[in-house]
Amino acid sequence: MKSRRILFGLLPMFAVLIILMAQSATPSKALPAAALSSAALSSTLPSYEGTIAAPDFPTDVDWINVAKPLTMAQLRGKVVLLDFWTYGCINCIHILPDLKRLESEYANELVIVGVHSAKFSTEGNTAHVRQIVQRYEIDHPVLNDNRLQMWTTYGVQAWPTVILIDPLGKILGDYSGEGVYDSLSPVISTMVNQFDTRKAIDRTPIITAPQAAAIAAPLSFPGKVLADTAGGRLFISDTGHNRIVVVDLKTYAALAVIGSGAEGLQDGAYTTASFYHPQGLVLNGNTLYVADTDNHAIRAVDLDKATVSTIAGTGEESLADPTIQPLKTPAIKTALNSPWALTTVGDTLYIAMAGAHQLWAFDLKTNALRPYAGSGQEGLQDAPLLQAQLAQPSGLTTDGKLLYFADPEASAIRVADLNPNGAVRTLVGTGLFDFGDTDAVGDAARLQHALGVTVASDGKLYIADTYNSKIKQIDPVTRTVKTLFGHVEGGLRDGSDPLFNEPGGLSFADGKLYIADTNNSAIRVADLSTMQVSTITFPDADVLAVQNASVFGGETIRLAAQTVAPGDAHLIVNINVPRGFRLNDTAPFALHISAADPVLSAPPPDVSTIQPMMPITLPLTLKAGQIDLTADADVYYCDAVNEKLCYVARVRLIVPLTVSAGSPVTDVALTYTVAPPKVPANTVPTNTVPTGAASGQ
Repeated sequence: MKSRRILFGLLPMFAVLIILMAQSATPSKALPAAALSSAALSSTLPSYEGTIAAPDFPTDVDWINVAKPLTMAQLRGKVVLLDFWTYGCINCIHILPDLKRLESEYANELVIVGVHSAKFSTEGNTAHVRQIVQRYEIDHPVLNDNRLQMWTTYGVQAWPTVILIDPLGKILGDYSGEGVYDSLSPVISTMVNQFDTRKAIDRTPIITAPQAAAIAAPLSFPGKVLADTAGGRLFISDTGHNRIVVVDLKTYAALAVIGSGAEGLQDGAYTTASFYHPQGLVLNGNTLYVADTDNHAIRAVDLDKATVSTIAGTGEESLADPTIQPLKTPAIKTALNSPWALTTVGDTLYIAMAGAHQLWAFDLKTNALRPYAGSGQEGLQDAPLLQAQLAQPSGLTTDGKLLYFADPEASAIRVADLNPNGAVRTLVGTGLFDFGDTDAVGDAARLQHALGVTVASDGKLYIADTYNSKIKQIDPVTRTVKTLFGHVEGGLRDGSDPLFNEPGGLSFADGKLYIADTNNSAIRVADLSTMQVSTITFPDADVLAVQNASVFGGETIRLAAQTVAPGDAHLIVNINVPRGFRLNDTAPFALHISAADPVLSAPPPDVSTIQPMMPITLPLTLKAGQIDLTADADVYYCDAVNEKLCYVARVRLIVPLTVSAGSPVTDVALTYTVAPPKVPANTVPTNTVPTGAASGQ
């Protein structure tokens, strides 16, 4: 959904001039971005002060990554960057590294606020946004603009759009599309320098409460799955853990873990190789090909030698015009754009290049790599292969005669001929903004951002209708669509009436569908003969535990069991320090609630705040069942008399919880008082936290 409406300039060196034109300022000279430094704050430089006061945030929206809603008044003294995004948009995903880089370079001067303005109805659900924030590892504050209040107020027209606000709370300009860092960094740098001379920069940290890191084990947001009946193996893209997991197809015992788990682009042995959010998988002989999506690369795994190598892509996103076919550049030196799914026909590897809105073909014998279908323009238009318009292709399969692919931004399932003189045709889908949940024939049917497609032995297509949290079947001859499993509300439930949570990939083998149930961080199996769904349990989950995951190093305390009623509830947190002590006024109290069970439909937001007022009330939505609700807390506190002696208590509190319709209780109580530190007389404690400092994590 990329637009190129830019007020910051197409090139950084023109950013100053264009901003000034947009804001009606009158500089005497426009300077290159390289000259915009603290040493160049003369009268010849334009003023980086906006003219229009930035409207405040709505008061009736949900926030993520903060303990309480923000206001524009709280952000005075900061450069503020509003990022308008929607979580299915590939261009929105592409600018996240730029935002992280800006956050790192201007950690004390810049505050980024994500404004999630949904395209699809499912994207507007706060619980789903919270999961995506966790999956995408976003740490800055995010508000759910699901009624498009901010979008309308600020006149936004495209995803992604960023709006820059000066430290006095005035709008400077906006930028739509990718290339955020190069355009904004020189502007922010000069703005900080200029407002510093006016003593208008406030470097006091804004307290955030980031979501917890991705689930430690055994899987984290798996994107794709591949069943290999001949080899008796199941390959899983463990996307959130940056690795590929291989298990036995019958017992699900671990056979191999491919990748160290660290984000990176490193070849070598399984234990040292690294990936970055891998997605699509395909097997050709005993070589496993991997779409290493956020590395913008194709990797080859030699399953005999247990090694990983890069065969296409430079590790950088291609910023070239996708309508222009590349020259005869070696594949390893050809920049790619978010490869998301793979399939093979003979010696040709076909790639769903989501970021380029194209399918590409890679000749595995000659290493020739080229666009195969799609003009590069985002849309839903049937035409000869390279003239057709695609919309972020993210699922790909073949029956050996045709290519079938999922085009999620058009909520479409489409077909491409294998004959290079052929065309692209649409089975389901009618436009970029036509989506829904309708079982019907042809153009009357509706999907919602479907990411996965596989073909069965009888020629039927099975679809991961992602945002509808359903598995559907399509007859490619009659174009008939019908739901097989799932309900739009989503969840995690097995049996004949199962629930899924935004499944992203699936693979057919021997009458079964193997499903990457992404937001449940699980692999599900649908038996098409019995129409029963089960969730894979790994018998040796410890083998799949992420070796570099943080290990809890505190004390575990089991509290008294509680019984509460299902529905909307509250978690009342009351964690106190012992008598004679006080909470540290410089180090944040931190709380993370976790639960790997559908009883808790979504954990409440994390808390990170200095000297919180107890009790803290957090929202919960509970379903009938039993669960161990776990709360990890870091409590920093000091001796109220001798204030130089400060401590940290790291505790894991476990509440056995029964959710039953017969209970009159609606809230869960989490009550605990930290035990006094055991410190020998005249001895400085070994785990002290000096006032004004925080201990290492």
